[in-house]
Amino acid sequence: MVQTLKLVFSNFKYLALAIGIFVSMLIGLLILSEYIFIEPYLVGHVPQGTEFGFSLIVILSGLSGLVLAMNIFRINLLKNSKGKMGSSVFGSFIGAAAGACSCGPIGFAVISTFGSVGATSMAFLTNYEIPIRIAAIGVLALTYYTTVKALKVECNLKSQ
Repeated sequence: MVQTLKLVFSNFKYLALAIGIFVSMLIGLLILSEYIFIEPYLVGHVPQGTEFGFSLIVILSGLSGLVLAMNIFRINLLKNSKGKMGSSVFGSFIGAAAGACSCGPIGFAVISTFGSVGATSMAFLTNYEIPIRIAAIGVLALTYYTTVKALKVECNLKSQ
């Protein structure tokens, strides 16, 4: 696993990509989840009792940056055989999208646009925000495992 990470992130391009994905997802999810406020000035606040949700956002953002950068490395490595890698790329996008489930202030727009269906979906996402994020982390962890395993085989790395 360490050899695979060294192989992928020895190239500065993939390291910068992973950091960029991590930072953009982290800031976006923290704003949507109302941990960062932009108006009237920039303020960050983690209310007591929401530390677990905050840590899930950080883990989700980190795994997304790691997995997406590794899959882009894999795509560039195997440009001719794209059919073999569809599931791991698909899994990383599903996991990243599932982590963005809390809508915060956007919920009012959803409710007013879609009426009772929007209200029901907002209530579902609000009530099951933590389990959905845990499931997204599970999907990303599984995708990370399969990507590392595939890169070991494709790059002929020895197991330690």
